[in-house]
Amino acid sequence: MSTKEPSMTPAKKHPAVAVVAGAIAGGIEMCSIWPMEMIKTNLQLGTMKSHYTKMLPGFRYHIQTGGVLSLYRGLAPVLVGSLPKAGLRFGAFDSIKQLLADEHGQSTPLRNLAAGMSAGAIEAILVTTPTETVKTKLIDANTGMLHGIKRILETDGIRGLYQGLTATIMKQATNTGLRFMWFSEYKARVPDLLARNDINYDTLSPGELAIVSFVGGMTAGIFSTFGNNPFDVVKTKMQGLEGARYPNTWDCAMTILKRDGVAGFYAGVVPRLGRVIPGQGIIFMSYDTISMHVAKYLDDGTNKVTVNLSGVQSKVR
Repeated sequence: MSTKEPSMTPAKKHPAVAVVAGAIAGGIEMCSIWPMEMIKTNLQLGTMKSHYTKMLPGFRYHIQTGGVLSLYRGLAPVLVGSLPKAGLRFGAFDSIKQLLADEHGQSTPLRNLAAGMSAGAIEAILVTTPTETVKTKLIDANTGMLHGIKRILETDGIRGLYQGLTATIMKQATNTGLRFMWFSEYKARVPDLLARNDINYDTLSPGELAIVSFVGGMTAGIFSTFGNNPFDVVKTKMQGLEGARYPNTWDCAMTILKRDGVAGFYAGVVPRLGRVIPGQGIIFMSYDTISMHVAKYLDDGTNKVTVNLSGVQSKVR
């Protein structure tokens, strides 16, 4: 079934809207959820088992032993990478989605999934793998950014930054594909759902539109997390300090299965949900809100620049 988007006058869509808005939204999201990401990574690595095995005890431990700032250890390299990463993700999805659309500009859930997976794979190769490798090793080694990067380069060289590339591509592709597929379907159905209650989507205030996007992002986060947590666990193991002991991604996955069973692939799923649910709500809400403002600056004077990445075309007013 096609994802039918509300009709509107054909309009010019500036390609930079998705990239710029996505980059800013990515930075906002990362700063908001980093403490939960740091603790989630420690839970998956298992390096803090003697100190904590759940999210809240993890918060208490780090605050008591290193202060509030210790919750942001490892953020710097990831924040630097999150800006181009999110911009690339949203921009690539938007471009690929348009290429895969039919002659009427309509898409389908499967086409959105394909566009999202393609965007996720591109993101993983160009940005995510090196930044995630540095992030994971910094958290695992409990060290600072410059010292951590120096250690990786001295030990493994440039190749060390791409440890776990295959696992990262698999994780990022499924993650991005599932999220964009869900969110696009959600946004496409919202106008009809509101109409049943005599509410016109086009008359919603900016605040109401932000809430719609926030809810859609949160539900997309839930959907994608349960769908691809096994890939996230394998990726984290491959990029940890002991990742070199696994000859390849398959060996890592089989080791987890033999040692911990299927449950091992869902290690850290609860803290990951605690991070992903608000994080995806924030990034999709931020993207939709920021893109409207970015579009105004990129308007060519026709007042017809549109934002269409989330699944519903919106005319900048």
